[in-house]
Amino acid sequence: MNHKESLSQAIQPKANETKATPSPCVSLCALNDEGFCIGCYRDGNEIRLWNTYSDNQKRQVLNSCQRRASLDQAFITL
Repeated sequence: MNHKESLSQAIQPKANETKATPSPCVSLCALNDEGFCIGCYRDGNEIRLWNTYSDNQKRQVLNSCQRRASLDQAFITL
């Protein structure tokens, strides 16, 4: 499973689920030149404040991460 797929799964709330929104961290922690983690695509503040966010705020961050991951993938050439 790639980063984009794991972010997609984290964003989708499951019916009747009472668990907190999981962190997108994949233990690949380093900030790129734009200030985003190369593993989960959160910025430093999003990482630092994650445990203080509501589930709705976490889903908003995950949506942003998914968008950043998609943009990042657009620049990868094989």
